[in-house]
Amino acid sequence: MDYYITQKNLAIKTGEWLAKIASFNTHTMQLESSRAALLIIDMQKYFLDPKSPTFTCGGPAILPNIKELIKGFRKAGRPVIYTKHVHHPDFIDAGIMKWWWEGACLEGSPESEIDDDIAPLPNEKIILKHRYSAFYNTDLETILRCLKIEDLVVAGIMTNICCESTARDAYYRDYRVFFPADATGSINEEMHLATLLNLAFGFAYITRTADLIDSLKIP
Repeated sequence: MDYYITQKNLAIKTGEWLAKIASFNTHTMQLESSRAALLIIDMQKYFLDPKSPTFTCGGPAILPNIKELIKGFRKAGRPVIYTKHVHHPDFIDAGIMKWWWEGACLEGSPESEIDDDIAPLPNEKIILKHRYSAFYNTDLETILRCLKIEDLVVAGIMTNICCESTARDAYYRDYRVFFPADATGSINEEMHLATLLNLAFGFAYITRTADLIDSLKIP
């Protein structure tokens, strides 16, 4: 598999991506720390294991940035919410996805767990989902409403599937969406860049991890 990004070249590639979408990435926003939450999408062992049928090669490269985002939000006292894409062992919740994809991440299996380096704290919410969007048939919207969230940072994998679907659904619900180009990953550069372009045009502000952390009010 061709690793389109690595931890070594991620910063350079991010600059290139942001330059390519600059003419559309015009809805510049400043993260409002007191109203912000971080949503970590599907950073599970199943998708980060090179032996997995749905390995996402962009995942390992963004792990350090995901870790920094989590660290920053926790220090600022802001919510960190995780999603896990899982299916029942009997596939009673799979529907078309059982036919569409090779293999499945089974609920309760070791590989369904979040990567150890960014594991949730006991008090942090984990959303179990069966479709791409973290909003679809989950309690995410209720959680965000109760927390009075207005700004949502979407990070994780895959850029063009679950992250993009979630970002679009968040926009439809009037959240201000922040999408870090260097903390989302896919299986190739074309798909990653296509999402950055689409979201910049109609749904989100594409930014960097460092800029988001700088916006947080960390004691």
